[in-house]
Amino acid sequence: MPTNPLRRFSTRSTPQTEAIPWSTQVQNSAGGFAWAVDDWTRLRRFLILGVDGGSYYASEHKLVKDNAEALLRCIALDGVRTVEEIVAVSEAGRNPKQQPVVFALAACCAADDVAVRQLALAALPRVCRTGTQLFLFAGFVEQFRGWGRGLRRAVADWYVDRDPDGLAFQLVKYQQREGWSHRDLLRLAKPAPERDSPTDLAIRWAVGKLGGDYPPDTPRLLVAHQAAKQSTSPADTASLITAERLPWEAVSSDHLAAGEVWEALLPTLGLGALVRNLGRMTANGALRPSNAATETVISRLGDGEQIRRARLHPIQVLSALLTYRAGRGVRGQLSWDVITPIIDALDRAFYLAFSTIEPSGKRTMLALDVSGSMGMGMIAGVPGLSPRVASAAMAAVAMATEPTVETVAFSSAGKDAWTSPSNRKRFKVVDGIVPLGLSARQRLDDIVKTVSGLPFGGTDCALPMLYALDRGLDIDTFIIYTDSETWAGDPHPTQALHLYRERSGIAARLIVVGMVSNGFSIADPNDTGMLDVVGFDTAAPQLMADFAAGRV
Repeated sequence: MPTNPLRRFSTRSTPQTEAIPWSTQVQNSAGGFAWAVDDWTRLRRFLILGVDGGSYYASEHKLVKDNAEALLRCIALDGVRTVEEIVAVSEAGRNPKQQPVVFALAACCAADDVAVRQLALAALPRVCRTGTQLFLFAGFVEQFRGWGRGLRRAVADWYVDRDPDGLAFQLVKYQQREGWSHRDLLRLAKPAPERDSPTDLAIRWAVGKLGGDYPPDTPRLLVAHQAAKQSTSPADTASLITAERLPWEAVSSDHLAAGEVWEALLPTLGLGALVRNLGRMTANGALRPSNAATETVISRLGDGEQIRRARLHPIQVLSALLTYRAGRGVRGQLSWDVITPIIDALDRAFYLAFSTIEPSGKRTMLALDVSGSMGMGMIAGVPGLSPRVASAAMAAVAMATEPTVETVAFSSAGKDAWTSPSNRKRFKVVDGIVPLGLSARQRLDDIVKTVSGLPFGGTDCALPMLYALDRGLDIDTFIIYTDSETWAGDPHPTQALHLYRERSGIAARLIVVGMVSNGFSIADPNDTGMLDVVGFDTAAPQLMADFAAGRV
């Protein structure tokens, strides 16, 4: 008997390949329907997550274009707010990579509004704190404007307003990056410090006009750098490093293979450089089980205040953990024998990189989208750090915070690799969802490994709520980590949440953690019980806990 055609229309259960009736949903990149996030949300996603590698459904070029256009709309709508947002993200260390915030600031420097341009140029030293970031800015700003008087003055002030020793450090550590050198920028900016002052001598050194004789007021680091270039042995170099606090970039590349040089560098090595070079230090023997250098590394990685002062982002720690655990570099032939206590220290440092979080105390379900689209692309340009892997790490923070947590992974309930008979038996998959049984006592790399081993499939973000309803689970807050490219089921996620609220009697909330810098969210912007946050924003875990507890 034919199905009554009127049965195909419902305001309570709509296929995800159609928009919910009367809603403002738009079609996502996968062909399903979700809500378009506003430009301010998209701006925050861009600043924090970047666009490296694109996504499963959108090329890198398209993500760049879409995000850049959203940025320009924000500047046109409220340029002052845009600059303030960029500065806030940068100064709080909420962004794992500098390229997006520097790009955004460069765009603000070309705003039509003179006041916005001036505000952006004044923010240059707050966002571009290192020579590398200044070089990035120089390249990006030329994509939006020419070198007018205001831009030249802002760059000149970046040099002149620093104390001489700090300036010397920048000149030595970051001599050339991104196709730019200090000589290039100084010739454009033409700063004019007091003649023969330490700052003037440092600038003349950078442009090659100081000559071989260094006057008495020359910053000590520049003199020590010259001595390091002439050093004939690693032992002499190590002594110079200890005496003058030389950065590793000032050392002869031949001597960087020596363990004793890295042992000398270790006490003053920036935390970012420390975690990036753990493999190198282990390979050259500077780090050995239980030696003093290893104990120093473990101590520094356990210092939460030092981590926050260094703006060491959780993604930097996670990237270092994944690389170090592998025992070999992503590029090149370098390999090392892993020291387990260093893995443990990186695990602890990951959690310390987030601020102290006050738990919500609510019954929470952490639902990880492990569909095919979540396995593509890179978070912040880190090789191997797909949205799927990153979501597991973000979930680990919530597990360490909340006392009552249920963890599940989901894909779709269709007939695909996820629900094949062999995978159903191996992973205990039921209707496209599998309980993970993760524990806060597990090490972070174990959690990541568990999620990485799951099969791929389609995307149905309604499954966590339907699963909780079917199992009679009492959940106050659903936290879904996803790219919002849902399409493979019905009802829509928001309809599933309404159904769960209605039948369970619980005023459940939904937090959507966006893991890709696209323009979509499954969170209904008109429902005050739903929240959209940016994945790997260091401010997100506390905001999520406050929202779940009803504190905001």
